[in-house]
Amino acid sequence: MTQKSKMGVVQLTVLTFINMAGSGIIMLPSKLAQVGSISIISWLVTAIGSMSLAYVFAKCGRFSKRPGGMNGYASYAFGDSGAFMAGWTYGLSLLIANIAIAITSVGYAQAFFEVSLTPIQTCIATIGVLWLCTAANFGGAKVTGQIGTFTVWGVILPVCSLGIIGWFWFSPEMYVNSWNPHSLPFGEAVSASIAMTLWAFLGLESACANSDSVENPEKNVPIAVLGGTLIAAVVYIVSTNICAGIVENGALAASTAPFSLVWQVMLGSWAGKAVAGLAVIACTGSLLGWQFTIASVFKSSADEGFFPEVFSEIDQRGTPVKGMIIITVIQTVLSLMTISPTLNEQFESLVNLAVVTNVVPYILCMAAIFIMQKFAHVDKKEMSKTNFIAVVAAVYSFYALYGSGYEAMMWGSIVTFFGWTMYGFIAYKHEDVEAEEVR
Repeated sequence: MTQKSKMGVVQLTVLTFINMAGSGIIMLPSKLAQVGSISIISWLVTAIGSMSLAYVFAKCGRFSKRPGGMNGYASYAFGDSGAFMAGWTYGLSLLIANIAIAITSVGYAQAFFEVSLTPIQTCIATIGVLWLCTAANFGGAKVTGQIGTFTVWGVILPVCSLGIIGWFWFSPEMYVNSWNPHSLPFGEAVSASIAMTLWAFLGLESACANSDSVENPEKNVPIAVLGGTLIAAVVYIVSTNICAGIVENGALAASTAPFSLVWQVMLGSWAGKAVAGLAVIACTGSLLGWQFTIASVFKSSADEGFFPEVFSEIDQRGTPVKGMIIITVIQTVLSLMTISPTLNEQFESLVNLAVVTNVVPYILCMAAIFIMQKFAHVDKKEMSKTNFIAVVAAVYSFYALYGSGYEAMMWGSIVTFFGWTMYGFIAYKHEDVEAEEVR
């Protein structure tokens, strides 16, 4: 690629923001309202933690010479077992997160069609959305990618514009009254919404994927990743907190389509319906891309010998159809297992579990950056700076695990340790056991 055709730092910053912005934000006003507008503290903590994570991932992308993304990063410190665990937990996280995206689509569809679904009906609709998006991917990745690039604006436009014009309807008194409606202790209130705020930033690890297409990547990639993450943080913080000053706390907390409700209060039912329709389109488009991404992640791990060979199989279009079907069957079972009295409760339980499983590879990669820099012969001053930021990111990651709650940590621990058991069955392919015995 010629220098002229490469992206500048501004272009990459905008691209990073667009890649991060998406369906993760549009249920959060309801979930954060259950804690109160005190959750703005959680946003600030998560903004610092997410920018730290994003910065270190940008460095990982520059220094790593191994394929496989986070799998390759983790292998520097933990070998093949660490690579397996990163792929295992990351794959599970995406698998779970996509169910939450499907539930979000169903929630906004209820607002658009003005219907109210029972828990069973919500579950059936969620499963239907998952299978629809899976089947749509059978034709290959090209069309899916084009759809996702277009539909993401169905979230970005109403959310970003709310941060500009929403102030005309913003009530400081309503915002203050919603500060801590359940009188939770400060530490408990902040921790209660940490996992939800991190949910909006999941995917930040892919922000540096375009480093080969950037001018002066060593300098510009970290700047763009930090800039894009900061823009996302500002948009997230402003938009969710404006909601708390426009809609009464109880109504916002109970809504299955919070941004639709806010626009309805501001401009009338037509605006609420329009935003709900855009959100359904955006979630479906996002889910199309993420369902294909999960299959690709599983395929990559299978190609490395970590996952069953069936996930490596592709059809004449290069699509891992069998893997997609197996993944969607698992998602169907998980959807049935997590049926809750309300859509919001099911969404929360899935998000917390998705965050727990996603944070595991984050922690592995934050630890691996230390040795990765030594292999890359990084300047000591630069190494010390990156190591400090990695420690900040790791501390935040552990706090996010704590904030995810007992149940999510319990199930997350079970599936993580189950992964170690699974690795035991394939370790002979990856560990030089005979050499160890001779030594």
